[in-house]
Amino acid sequence: MTTTPSRHVTALELHTASRTLDVSFDDGSACTLPFELLRVYSPSAEVRGHGPGQETLQTGKRHVELTAIEPVGNYGLRPIFSDGHETGIYTWDYLHWMGKNRESLWEDYLQRLEKAGFTRDSGRDAAMTSAGNPGCSTH
Repeated sequence: MTTTPSRHVTALELHTASRTLDVSFDDGSACTLPFELLRVYSPSAEVRGHGPGQETLQTGKRHVELTAIEPVGNYGLRPIFSDGHETGIYTWDYLHWMGKNRESLWEDYLQRLEKAGFTRDSGRDAAMTSAGNPGCSTH
């Protein structure tokens, strides 16, 4: 059995005005991840639950900000969001996966919001300012 080697982040750049995080990896790929996407796909138990079907749809996160980023060992980071969420640990592999799948993750998120009767501007935290939806490219 072969295993895929773990990715490593070579650079992180936080853009508060556009509410995005640029991530570069040792395999030459790079992506731009909106804070909103990072927040709604947090790998925390609060968001993902403890098993399939236990996920909690995150609403009203369009304007969430990333107020701090804390390193977690040599394998990831823990972002702290303006809505108080700070329990997700994003491994380098998870960030790489998010960048590679950004388009489908974004579409899935929008469809789940619509199905639940929400928009990006509605939900429990909808009283903040707007964020963009930049693309992500991997090399």
